[in-house]
Amino acid sequence: MTNLSIIPFGGVRENGKNMYAVTVHDKIFILDAGLKYPESEQLGIDVVIPDFEYLLNHQDQIAGIFLSHGHADAIGALPYFLQQVSVPIFGSEMTMALAKLAIQETQELVDYDDYHIVNAKTEIDFNDVKVSFFNTTHSIPESMGIVLETEYGQVVYTGDFKFDQTAEPAYQTDYRRLVEIGSKPVLALLGDAAGTEDSGPTASEREIHQYVHDTFVENKGKRIIVAAVASNIQRIQQVIDATAATKRRLILSGNDIESIVKTALELGKLHLPIPQNQLFTNIKNMSKVPAEQTVILETGRMGEPIKHLNRMASGEDRHINIGDGDFVFITTTPAFAMESYVAHTRNMLFQRGADVKLISSDLRSSGHASYDDLQLMLNFIRPQYFIPVQGEYRVMVTAQQAAEGVKIQTDHILMAQKGDQYQWDNGQFVLEGSFTVGDTMIDGSGVSDIGNLVLRDRRILSEDGVFVSVVTIDRKKRKVVSKPKLTSRGFVFVKANRDLMKEASNITVERIEDYLANVKDFDWNELKGSVREGLSRYLFNETRRRPMIMPVVMEVNQNRRPKHKANTNNKKNAHSNKKNNNPKKVALKKDHQENKETAPQ
Repeated sequence: MTNLSIIPFGGVRENGKNMYAVTVHDKIFILDAGLKYPESEQLGIDVVIPDFEYLLNHQDQIAGIFLSHGHADAIGALPYFLQQVSVPIFGSEMTMALAKLAIQETQELVDYDDYHIVNAKTEIDFNDVKVSFFNTTHSIPESMGIVLETEYGQVVYTGDFKFDQTAEPAYQTDYRRLVEIGSKPVLALLGDAAGTEDSGPTASEREIHQYVHDTFVENKGKRIIVAAVASNIQRIQQVIDATAATKRRLILSGNDIESIVKTALELGKLHLPIPQNQLFTNIKNMSKVPAEQTVILETGRMGEPIKHLNRMASGEDRHINIGDGDFVFITTTPAFAMESYVAHTRNMLFQRGADVKLISSDLRSSGHASYDDLQLMLNFIRPQYFIPVQGEYRVMVTAQQAAEGVKIQTDHILMAQKGDQYQWDNGQFVLEGSFTVGDTMIDGSGVSDIGNLVLRDRRILSEDGVFVSVVTIDRKKRKVVSKPKLTSRGFVFVKANRDLMKEASNITVERIEDYLANVKDFDWNELKGSVREGLSRYLFNETRRRPMIMPVVMEVNQNRRPKHKANTNNKKNAHSNKKNNNPKKVALKKDHQENKETAPQ
């Protein structure tokens, strides 16, 4: 058995969160470290990142993290990973610039400086492994695929890619390099499957450029609000060009977009057709520019635009109030899980009087390989094994069909799950075993403190509300000393359900008194569990709903302190009073002594 294995930590059977580990002998090569945006049922979650436990347990073996491009699905998990283990990262100039922006937002990583800029001519020798790169076409400049050349053959990772014969130089695929890679044995290709549900070519960026320009011209006299992913440099360039061509002023809405545009301009990855002071204006000066001459380019937190657009539609944005005469142009293709959210946002925008257009309704503008693109890549690389990545299971299946169409054997197409460990053994990949790789959910500054139980509670609260019963008991006398106080939020209206609340109060008292009368070893959790069970059963039978039930049981006199020997002190004080001609001063001393004795410890 050889010591070469491939383990996906994300990016398989899900959209985003790319992270793959290739182990050769005693070195681990990590390909991308991305995040994904939460599904609709992950209430309150900001982003989801891979579970790093296995990699942290083997951190001394990590050679580095090799990045394919600068989108969040490839670099978004870096700040969270690097807080736990410091390893070098490798990527193109643009990718490194965006990675720095993400990493240096974290206070603990302001001093991190293990960045290594590479390009398609770079070859890094790790003794047993040579790492090299090849240019690909994506919606961000300097996207690259990654090649690990080992003594057993090559392992190739495409990253996000598509083929576009009209691509600008910074976005062009190196076809000659693909032929060169395919001329040597390739053990496995980890290939982008996200766009394979569509057959035929995607729209070229030249077509999209013209489409964006025409859309701006068609909406003359309206304020234009463009929703775009902050790191989609190609789309930003198209918006800049259309803004200048229609003699408008461009406003950037969102900290991410401002930082990314500034960085791209400094690196020469964005080009301004007119002087900067004639193109851009500050959002604070928006009122000084006529609406029909204004373009607002908006992105949200971490560059995701739809949620921010939803806040604008609901009137929650403090700067931008969408209404009549506004044209909203959504230039991102939403993920499958976001489609219902996008539809809801569009509906809200129409209700506010805006006109709305999705680029995806007219053009296939994906940055991912189509069915035909993937087949072309497979023909270039000619791998022994193919692992579809970067997609939910349904697109992995269409990628499998594409691979079968170019004569790759079905048993050589690995439909991997997170945590599967594929070992190269005697000329074939064998599934040696699997381990659990979960999701790490980020909520605010919390990492790893949000799990399935918390999400379940949030779901219950959102669907059936909460029911709180507060009661006070005397444990020594084994009785309830006050009538339960009941509160409902999101479940029923208390005043309209008096009979329900009265019976719930009776059940609370019955359950507590029964427990106190029969239990020998008192346990607070058992007591509350008994109340919760009784209320849950009753409320479900009456309403067919299951609110979150929170029994709050308090104990009377539980903090009672022992009595002071007041009589002795009084005698002493009385004796002192006879000897002292200043009773006020003595009284003050007495008060101070009492306060000292009764102060909590």
